[in-house]
Amino acid sequence: MGEPQHQLKAEVTVGARGIDVRVAGEIDIANVDEFRAVLWALPATPAPLRVDLGEVGFLSAAGVRALVAVHLRTRARGGQLVICNPNAVVRRTLRATRVNRVIPIVGSSVAEDVTRPWPEPVPIRRSLAEL
Repeated sequence: MGEPQHQLKAEVTVGARGIDVRVAGEIDIANVDEFRAVLWALPATPAPLRVDLGEVGFLSAAGVRALVAVHLRTRARGGQLVICNPNAVVRRTLRATRVNRVIPIVGSSVAEDVTRPWPEPVPIRRSLAEL
């Protein structure tokens, strides 16, 4: 019949140009712990971290919080989180939560984007209220 909608798949590639994480499924309260665990298990390097959300159909507030936490952790290590390829629904969620003001979002997929220069880092906000 098909997979449950809360099914989450993630593929991690660690390379010389950074870390790429491709996520598929829906990120909601049912699986946000799994999503967070994937991101938290990544190597502790200052390399760029690209999270491709091109196959994510829904991103809940819990998923947004996980991305913000990983953004802060990555910045503390000298790296940068970049969100890649969100669909219209996910992009609206990122805009509504104003995450797009602190985490760079690029419209193309990770594979197309590796040759482009990365945007300048965005200053870390002191609190989530400033987002």
